[in-house]
Amino acid sequence: MSEASRPRRVTGADVAREAGVSRATVSYVLNDTASQKISETTRLRVLEVVARLGYAPSASARSLRKGRSDIVLGLLPDWPIEHVLGRLVQRLTSAFAEHGLTFLVYSAAQPARPVREIWKALTPAAVLALDEFPESESDAMRSAGIDVVMAVHGSPHGRSRPPLVSEEPIGAAQARHLAAAHRRLGYACPDLPGLGALARSRLDGVRKVCAELGLPEPDARVVPFAPEGAMEAVRAWRSATPPVTGICAFNDAVALSVLVGLRSLDLRVPDDMAVIGVDGTPAAALAQPPLTTVVRDTDALARELARRVVVALDGGRIPVDPLRDALWVLVRASA
Repeated sequence: MSEASRPRRVTGADVAREAGVSRATVSYVLNDTASQKISETTRLRVLEVVARLGYAPSASARSLRKGRSDIVLGLLPDWPIEHVLGRLVQRLTSAFAEHGLTFLVYSAAQPARPVREIWKALTPAAVLALDEFPESESDAMRSAGIDVVMAVHGSPHGRSRPPLVSEEPIGAAQARHLAAAHRRLGYACPDLPGLGALARSRLDGVRKVCAELGLPEPDARVVPFAPEGAMEAVRAWRSATPPVTGICAFNDAVALSVLVGLRSLDLRVPDDMAVIGVDGTPAAALAQPPLTTVVRDTDALARELARRVVVALDGGRIPVDPLRDALWVLVRASA
């Protein structure tokens, strides 16, 4: 499309001219400025013209007026955007909206533009990264005027502090649920390198509970999303000494793969091997047998993350202590 044929953006001046008022009056109406007395007739006329012309104030103009952007940039690592991650993004969007902020998400899945190009173009008020990122990137963001830079599951490389959200309690909850009836536990790792940091943290939770209860080291194995690979992992667990009879899976998807491997070998769940997943996905309830799973309160998590960002934006101290993560075990037939 040529420059001549491209539709021109509607401006505040266009609205003012069409409504027969000043540009200042348009701004007062759209911003509901309490100190300015605008008649109801004028206000309704301006709003009618805004709707008819499809006028939307530019983000840069709003930022100049407010003194800062209203955008919070969410940086997603190269993780599968499945049920639980999609749910978290939705909840974060709602939580930030309650504070008058817009949550925009950018995925680092390759091929993707460098993250630096994105935050430089947007100049958000805050950056909320789900995974850790280089310390140099964090410093560059702050130097560019981005007020708040937070990492959920890690910290900028080179800065040693606990993550805001720890995954260890998830693995611990799985292990405690199985340990009452099983003396040797296995851990089913995802066959996706990008999820390695999360998997290691959850496995650490399983390890700590096993050590606390005097159980052997958990037998950790990668479980592919394929029947043959899942069968191979199950065979290895069964032939271990002592044999593994309870499986803590990284998430529900990996747990479902374990169930396929067990069913392919004509093994019974939970009699021959019990399985527990994570996330409470809809598919977990439809599995045969229905999957026991650890569920996280995503609503509460999103609200607390948004609250911390807002506190920091308002000039408060950026909280660095880990969040209290509400978890519970949804018990079904698999464990």
